[in-house]
Amino acid sequence: MTDASSEVEKSGFAGMHKLWTKKQFEDRNLALEEALSNKVEVVRVSFVDQHGVLRGKTIAASALKSAFDSGITMTSTMLLKDTSHLTVFNVWDDDAGFGEGNMTGAGDVLMLPDPSTFKILPWSTHTGWVLADLYHASGEPVALSTRAILREAQGRLNGMGLEFIAGLEVEFHVFKKSDNQVSPNAMATPGNPPPTELITAGYQYLTENCYDQAEAVFDLIRRNAEGLGLPIRSLEIEFGPSQFEVTFDPRPALEQADNMIMFRSMVKQVCARHGLHATFMCRPKFKEALASGWHLHQSLIDIDTKENVFIPDAGEAISKTGLHWIAGILAHAEESCIFSTPTINGYKRYMPMSLAPDRIQWGQDNRGAMVRCLAKPGDKASRIENRIGEPAANPYLYITSQILSGMDGLMSQLDPPPAVSNRSTSVAKQLPSCLQDALNAFSSGEFYSQQIGKEFVTYYARLKQAEWDRFLHTITDWEEREYFTLF
Repeated sequence: MTDASSEVEKSGFAGMHKLWTKKQFEDRNLALEEALSNKVEVVRVSFVDQHGVLRGKTIAASALKSAFDSGITMTSTMLLKDTSHLTVFNVWDDDAGFGEGNMTGAGDVLMLPDPSTFKILPWSTHTGWVLADLYHASGEPVALSTRAILREAQGRLNGMGLEFIAGLEVEFHVFKKSDNQVSPNAMATPGNPPPTELITAGYQYLTENCYDQAEAVFDLIRRNAEGLGLPIRSLEIEFGPSQFEVTFDPRPALEQADNMIMFRSMVKQVCARHGLHATFMCRPKFKEALASGWHLHQSLIDIDTKENVFIPDAGEAISKTGLHWIAGILAHAEESCIFSTPTINGYKRYMPMSLAPDRIQWGQDNRGAMVRCLAKPGDKASRIENRIGEPAANPYLYITSQILSGMDGLMSQLDPPPAVSNRSTSVAKQLPSCLQDALNAFSSGEFYSQQIGKEFVTYYARLKQAEWDRFLHTITDWEEREYFTLF
């Protein structure tokens, strides 16, 4: 199934357009050999859409070589859908909003599998999986691709001699399904949520007894994560009913974003195969449900010396580089909220007097602050933790927002306000209280128009506005209870 890399480098799509490193061409051959030796029958070729959802096509294993060499066409409307899977842009106009003839007519873009991401799924051992990048036929990257946006941001930081290192703390819920709800009468757009039951009763944070109750679920998740090569560090019982947490060892930005995408997809798939329903929705709707967060630990490594540049000197809370990085994240937190918390539901987590942040501030080892500083002289693990994110966030956009904001803090030599010890008594700006507030800050601000481009800001804002507008026109349970009998 393999052939000489030198020939592919000349004739293949990646070679002609100089899209891959030499290692990726080597990885292509290794992937083809691995698929053959493990008797892989099909390969899922997937890309990450604007919402952080995997989409793509499944091909016969015999077609993998062609996919690496020539790519696979994909309908461009996949990039133009909101969270209900409805196409927001009028692709039948001459100009759908991206310039005449661009993204119109439901035409194709090209998925080019990245061979360095090839895996065999441990829960479906006849199935290969590979993550793809999106390109136009000309070889130009699709500007709306969020993986490409993170790669570009990471490259800019690398150009400054620095590498962004991310550690993940991801909270989520797992329930037992009590009904599969697959009858035609149960269908809706979006689909109706399945009836579920709790696995743990909650409110016993980190207790061994609760872990033991959920051990079968944790084992299921851990074994499949390890089978995928994901850098799982710990598995923890969270405070809420049926609420779990998994943490990851630190990895560079793009690698960790890929890990997060694969982890979310894996958890949902393997749980569904065992009669369970896993959700990374921030705050599910059941009595006394607690919101889930995604805490993003971050540090910077000097590429040449491999030293952590956040390590402080004696008497410092964090290095001057770290202070500038924190200042940049705080300065652009309001505009970045659309990336860290992209769903309507996610804003129901920002509450006073909770472990979730509700205002833009930082503190020294303070879980009440948005940014928690964890740095000590001589500590190679010195880092900061941004506690703002929800687990449904697109990891490429969330991490991009941190890199671009932090870089601006470095280049502009910004200084943060004093660290807080009591977040409630300090003077700090409130985080956006709803998706519309975050959307307004994102659309009216200039930062991301300058950093990513006005086209992407306009595009992403339109997607989220469509989501918000649908929400406003939906009659909620609260309205029924409040008004139906009273008036």
